[in-house]
Amino acid sequence: MRTKSLKKNKINVITLGCSKNVYDSEVLMGQLRASGKDVQHEAPEAEEGNIIVINTCGFIDNAKAESVNMILEYADKKERGLVDKVFVTGCLSERYRPDLEKEIPNVDQFFGTTELPQLLKALGADYKHELLGERLTTTPKNYAYLKISEGCDRPCSFCAIPLMRGKNVSQTIEKLVKESEGLAKNGVKELILIAQDLTYYGLDLYKKRALGELLEALVKVEGIEWIRLHYAFPTGFPMDVLEIMKREPKICNYIDIPLQHISDSILKSMRRGTNQEKTTKLLKDFRAAVPGMAIRTTLIVGYPGETQEDFNILKDFVQEMKFDRMGCFAYSHEENTHAYLLEDDVPDTVKQERANEIMELQSQISWDLNQEKVGQTFKCIIDRKEGGHFVGRTEFDSPDVDNEVLIDASKHYVKTGEFVMIKIIEATEFDLYGEPA
Repeated sequence: MRTKSLKKNKINVITLGCSKNVYDSEVLMGQLRASGKDVQHEAPEAEEGNIIVINTCGFIDNAKAESVNMILEYADKKERGLVDKVFVTGCLSERYRPDLEKEIPNVDQFFGTTELPQLLKALGADYKHELLGERLTTTPKNYAYLKISEGCDRPCSFCAIPLMRGKNVSQTIEKLVKESEGLAKNGVKELILIAQDLTYYGLDLYKKRALGELLEALVKVEGIEWIRLHYAFPTGFPMDVLEIMKREPKICNYIDIPLQHISDSILKSMRRGTNQEKTTKLLKDFRAAVPGMAIRTTLIVGYPGETQEDFNILKDFVQEMKFDRMGCFAYSHEENTHAYLLEDDVPDTVKQERANEIMELQSQISWDLNQEKVGQTFKCIIDRKEGGHFVGRTEFDSPDVDNEVLIDASKHYVKTGEFVMIKIIEATEFDLYGEPA
């Protein structure tokens, strides 16, 4: 028995996980809107509609738990008559569909990561090929993600992504330029290039690494002012990208390059195809080629066999390299990965202590680097107004994961979605405070 009045057939899409999932949800919503469906993204409970699509993450234990809890929540709402239908898609569904179907039978249907046409059919919509690159963006109007490839061919021992996303498949330069032009016409000023591995881009299509060529094409798109690179891989990095970054003002002096670890024995077991010497040289080459560039990385601690000595090597490396931005995660033992054959022998408490220690070290580094910015003026994009502040970013900061620039809204007015020159007047570990210059 329905307990509240709902507008019929309003679809609510809920996204969990990374920016690649955000992109996929946007594509799904663009297709639904083109079929005349009433669709929204993460609507408030009072307006959430009667059909729910949950786009799940299946990467590590915490993300899997969040996705399972969300599915259970909506399966329960369906049971109580608060929603009519629940569909589940994304990485968790791709990886564990038989188990999920058995354990949560109240879900109407589960779909994998490559089954968009089938999901649309279940939602009463047709897959429209002509909607190439058109999507309903969920990010603030000034930036959007551009997924340049799907899947990954790397053999990293700890990673389940190839199990969920398959082999690397690049999008053509022509398609990505067309998609970017469409985004620019809708007011997008910043493109954030994402993939499982940006640096592998083009090998399948063009038989060579073609990230540089793609960037040369994207900088010509009118209206796009910033292009940001996320998720590069340290092995086989196409060095021509650095030359283009230095030459082209539209390409942010920023790169996200997850290194995971630096101890040679751990890197070998992780099957990363590199070592400490090569990685250190690569980072020094980055900084020599593009002085002042911001380097973001992510690290994993507590990997099987990680000794105190391995961890000390990693700490020393973090101290030496002084990364501009960093995330650190406790290792998650994932079934069907190569590392799952190893004993998960670092206790959870030790993993967490090591992660905390790395982040405390990084916090001090970040504080020191931010103090150097006080008194300087930066071109900032204003993403939103939140509480008593306008919230913006410099070219050295990506949304959601990096520093933000806070401008006191009681003293200054700046327009959201626009670029403004901001003078930094104060800094903490992870935030800058500024005023219009």
